Amino acid sequence: MSAPATSTTHEVFNQPTPYGGYNFFERDVALRQALARESAGWAAPRLSAFAQELGDADMLRHGYLANRHAPELQTHDNFGHRINEIHLHPSWHELMRTARRHQVHSLPWTDAQTGSHVARAGMSMLMAQVESGALCPLHMTYAGVPVLRSNPQLAAQWEPLLTSTGYDPRYRPAAQKGAALIGMAMTEKQGGSDLRANTTVAQPTAEPGVYAITGHKWFYSAPMSDCFLTVAQVADQPGRISCFLVPFWLPDGTRNRFSIMRLKDKLGNRSNPSSEIEYNGTLAWLVGEEGRGIRTIIEMVNLTRLGCASISTGIIRQTLFRALHHAQQRSAFGAKLVDKPLMSNVLADLAIESEAATTLLMRLAGSVDRANAGDAGEKRFARAATAITKYWLAKRASPSSFEALECHGGYGYIEDSYMPRFYREAPVQSIWEGSGNVICLDVLRAMDHDPEVLEPVFADIALARGQNAHLDRTADWLRSATADRTQMEPMARRIVEKLAVCLQASLLLRHSTPGVADAFCASRLGGDWGQAFGTLNASVPFAGIIARAWGEAG
Repeated sequence: MSAPATSTTHEVFNQPTPYGGYNFFERDVALRQALARESAGWAAPRLSAFAQELGDADMLRHGYLANRHAPELQTHDNFGHRINEIHLHPSWHELMRTARRHQVHSLPWTDAQTGSHVARAGMSMLMAQVESGALCPLHMTYAGVPVLRSNPQLAAQWEPLLTSTGYDPRYRPAAQKGAALIGMAMTEKQGGSDLRANTTVAQPTAEPGVYAITGHKWFYSAPMSDCFLTVAQVADQPGRISCFLVPFWLPDGTRNRFSIMRLKDKLGNRSNPSSEIEYNGTLAWLVGEEGRGIRTIIEMVNLTRLGCASISTGIIRQTLFRALHHAQQRSAFGAKLVDKPLMSNVLADLAIESEAATTLLMRLAGSVDRANAGDAGEKRFARAATAITKYWLAKRASPSSFEALECHGGYGYIEDSYMPRFYREAPVQSIWEGSGNVICLDVLRAMDHDPEVLEPVFADIALARGQNAHLDRTADWLRSATADRTQMEPMARRIVEKLAVCLQASLLLRHSTPGVADAFCASRLGGDWGQAFGTLNASVPFAGIIARAWGEAG
């Protein structure tokens, strides 16, 4: 019997080429321009080299595998000893090794050039386009350094390890390692974001500055870290929260006394372990002043909120870029998808959202640099704009990533497309470091503490005064809406949203193309927009906006 004729029913055609090989930095016109504008042009070669590695197909695969194979908790060894070890996939370690080599976790503390926070925010945005779970411990390590500096002895011990460009995932005492990570354990069941409701107690020991902590933390982020920051109330001082550093290993080389109870089964962010932990006489070292723990930790929180904004921006950008990759090669109804007017409306709308997010993120990072250099106005701007930016970009990442997923059709709904992972990843940025309401209330608290805190924000918006009537009208409304603080709380989300969008509009009018800026203002501020992406006015120059987003036009 002869073999049957070769079947041709499985010939693959009308599919895009395999995704990979892109330099995400060189393709991102808005990011490159913002980097130069915010005094970090010197870092362009560094970001380009990092992006070249990240865009490699093998690195993209590492991002996929790190999430496909979830971390595992080993509570005890085979002899029954409590060890609290987390086992992570090799792809996780490769991602961490690459990121630390490029100083995603440490650049501002090891390279004090102007614009170092801008450069680091850009690197974080690039990293998020491959895998953002690994950015959790990297961001906490970056943000923890200035907190530890309030205790010079702790800083001298830990900072060289935290800022090292090496990566050492072994469970070993810090003295036996050349690199370390820092985690965070703040949230408790009964309090959530209200840290003053925490009930964990720290009992002073005979050694000055050392306490024994007892309590339960509902979310302990990155429990494989070498040390972590936590808060507790000192015994006999109810309501007075203090900040502490808890090392995994004690100075004598033994394991600290605590129990990781379980790993959280999360919607997304699967690569990064989150856990519950119980302290039972756990030794901890005081950071900052006793009873002023929230003030001590707030600097870390502000920097990790900047990190959340960079992840959201990276997700918005990468899902757009993948949609563009798909639409430029896939044909339907006689033409490439990208050339279909309705699809080009969707893609242009997503591109506008991405550029607006990028300009706002980098403006905020620039303010952090200038505030650290002593600029009082920028310090005020950063205080308000950190919350404003984190809130809005996190809110935009979910609908943006979903719309980009839908551009792929059914293929986008399949895990192999990677799109579901980005979609699941987006919501956590709205929850980390304060959910939406907490962030908006933080803006109100900033106004209570400093009634002039929004003035630098209004001044930045006013730099585009007279260039667009929609922006001018909304800015005037904001002035009126924020005039009476007593009436603001029910409107806090709307006000923070409008502040963010007006900042984006001002930045785009001053620094982007007229096509992008005018379409943004008309749709986001002028009401010339529907309830979904792809509802821009037909007069918008879709092709030019898409070309800019793809990196083919300035």
